[in-house]
Amino acid sequence: MAYICSIGTSIPEYNMNQEEIKELVQKLFGYTNREIKRLLPVFDHAQIENRQFAVDKTWFEKEHSFEEKNSIYQENAIKYSIEAIDDCLQNDHFLTSPIPYEAVDLIIYVSSSGIAAPTIDAFLLNERPFRQDVNRMPLWGLGCAGGAIGLSRGYDWVKAHPEKTALVVCCELCGVTFHKGDHRKSNIVGTALFGDGISSALLVGEDSPYLRCKKQSVPKVISSSSRIKRDSTSVMGWDITNNGLEVIFSKSIPSLVESFWKEHISLFLKQIQIQKEDINAYIAHPGGIKVLQAMEAVLHDKTEKLRHSYSVLKNHGNMSSATVLYVLKAWMQEELKTGEKGILSALGPGFSSELLLLEWIN
Repeated sequence: MAYICSIGTSIPEYNMNQEEIKELVQKLFGYTNREIKRLLPVFDHAQIENRQFAVDKTWFEKEHSFEEKNSIYQENAIKYSIEAIDDCLQNDHFLTSPIPYEAVDLIIYVSSSGIAAPTIDAFLLNERPFRQDVNRMPLWGLGCAGGAIGLSRGYDWVKAHPEKTALVVCCELCGVTFHKGDHRKSNIVGTALFGDGISSALLVGEDSPYLRCKKQSVPKVISSSSRIKRDSTSVMGWDITNNGLEVIFSKSIPSLVESFWKEHISLFLKQIQIQKEDINAYIAHPGGIKVLQAMEAVLHDKTEKLRHSYSVLKNHGNMSSATVLYVLKAWMQEELKTGEKGILSALGPGFSSELLLLEWIN
């Protein structure tokens, strides 16, 4: 089994509130009054108050080449990933003592908002004293599902190597993918939802000596499940153009929650032989307010069980793969009781769904 012993996050330095972003978009796109009434209400309905970015407000006011955007991604991905890793391995809220970098046996680096070869995880080895024989598993293109899939792959690896540890790092700098000249509705929706976020999680095997460093009751991964819908590649993702990464974000996503995700979670509960009433927390990636509301409608359960998903969306927006670890961190700080269970969930391109069953263990 794999225990999630610590979560770390890094908050990019430039905070912008939703009204500020809305005014900036109105200024940049020069909308007519009719277009303003049709398009800009998405900012008001998103139920997001603040988002954080690796670049300041003036950066969005200018055109930037794909090369420039990706250079900013690479530089900041290294900086903020290291901050999230440090916070994870030295987090005294979750750990009785810091975990040495040399103790990490596998680094899973998850991102979809920039590219690098070698991948960013190779650069991280130059910043901290990880072992030279550390295993690496870079995952790209999984979008919002990436954080959950990263945990699933870490769980699989630690389950096979119970004496070892795995570090999942999710780094998304969605802001630097912004297109000043893209007037499509999907770009406006993306601009109303997405922010930058970086998070890290430490998974420890049941035979690892570092398991004793956990400070409190922590979630143990019991099971995971992946599901992908055929002929749905146009639902969300990127169009890769000469100008960079252009967002694909379909209005059909909430309806897919009510059909595809509903079927997946129903099959998962049946597979793990657990009743819905036995789930104490839903650690759901908040893709957007309509996605969370659709999940509530499917679950017929208390809003309280999704409260940290709403809170993270409100304070940070959708940070793609990194977001679900922010939500998990909030649940871990709350310290659920031993034996209480949660389902971690995220949706991504493909159209795909990832589910994990967690049980809090002292």
